[in-house]
Amino acid sequence: MSAPKIIVQIIMIGGRIFGKAIYEAGRQAYKNAQHRPILAAGGDAAGVSNATSMSLTDKLTREHKMTADEARLILNVGKTSGVDAMMKQFDHLVKANSPKPLPEGISAAAAARLPTQYTSVYLLAKVVRARERLEAEMVVEAEEQLLGKEAAAEESTKPPPSTPS
Repeated sequence: MSAPKIIVQIIMIGGRIFGKAIYEAGRQAYKNAQHRPILAAGGDAAGVSNATSMSLTDKLTREHKMTADEARLILNVGKTSGVDAMMKQFDHLVKANSPKPLPEGISAAAAARLPTQYTSVYLLAKVVRARERLEAEMVVEAEEQLLGKEAAAEESTKPPPSTPS
């Protein structure tokens, strides 16, 4: 075989292999783009894009950009936990992620020798939004209970319907 013919065959085979690799990479990229895990957050919080109904819960999810379950996970409280448990966790998380104040009378040189404080504004914001979301949920539940009690009170004060004889 001549050298130019071998070079052309190598280029053809290499091109074919490279083309198949590009094709497979494109297919995999398309599959990855179509797949969206249930709890994945892709630009918004998990579940926020699913909150499309006009219910109060979905309205709260859209307003706070956080589901109630996500807020409970952030604050590490259960569904049956009360306000006290939520506030205790909130206070703990805020205290843990807030910068510590410098002692009074400390010079700038001495302050520079202190250990570095690691705080996160992002985490603080998430904790505050989680508390606000759960508080809003509790307000809605309290209003629903109040409306239910008022409806029950109205039913009990109505005279019974008269039966024709």
